[in-house]
Amino acid sequence: MKKVTLLMAAAALAASSLAMADGEALAKKNNCLACHNVEGKKVGPSFKDIAAKYKGKMDAATMAKAIQKGSSGKWGGMPMPPQAQVSDTDAKALAEWILSL
Repeated sequence: MKKVTLLMAAAALAASSLAMADGEALAKKNNCLACHNVEGKKVGPSFKDIAAKYKGKMDAATMAKAIQKGSSGKWGGMPMPPQAQVSDTDAKALAEWILSL
């Protein structure tokens, strides 16, 4: 029984690490890392701070639209310019990844 539990925990950890790597790769591909870090403020807030602020308050579809359309006034004076070049699929995957942090 302990082996099964350990194997399940290891599989969950591997899946979590893979999802983290996929999310970071997607953020890099779409140039999100020019303004954001996973941890710690850069030009914009960290992805972890965004997740903490919006978890349970915003779903991935709404966040995906905010990524593509941009926003202002939510994190101080620095606006987030529209990221219209980010595909619908990438925007939704990025939003899901951010909210999972």
